[in-house]
Amino acid sequence: MTAFRRRYGASPLHLLLVLASFALAAYAGVRMLTGDTLGVALWFVGVALLHDLVLLPLYAVTDRAAQHLFREIPEQGQPRASVNYVRVPLFVSGVLLLVWWPLILGRVDHYTAYTGLPADGFLERWLLITAALCLVSAAILVVHRWHESAPRRQAARRERRAREAVR
Repeated sequence: MTAFRRRYGASPLHLLLVLASFALAAYAGVRMLTGDTLGVALWFVGVALLHDLVLLPLYAVTDRAAQHLFREIPEQGQPRASVNYVRVPLFVSGVLLLVWWPLILGRVDHYTAYTGLPADGFLERWLLITAALCLVSAAILVVHRWHESAPRRQAARRERRAREAVR
């Protein structure tokens, strides 16, 4: 097993899982391409181009702007982790928008006919979920900052008590 791990770089279970995921992806690809092969291929090329030429530069510039807003702590020279409190809720909100965009933007007329469910309210729900994610993230940031500043508050309290004791 040590020789296998040395040659492969991971355990045999890892190799088995990787091969199983490739097999599943190949099966899904074969099943998907049995219908409109040209349409599926064009869709994949279009999505890859849209991602690489539009979305990637867009969220890279957005991330750089967020990093600029939350730049380094001057006394420590380390980047702040605060930018992650913006990244995570916006990422989750973006994934939700990506998955549900036809319903959020009201672009699906046949949704009610197929599901029997109303197609309205998705925009409001998505906005509420986004607001809730941002509020929870902000609350976690406040708690994190409060705990981070606890040693400074305790030191200031001790210093105040020492000055009062001297008087």
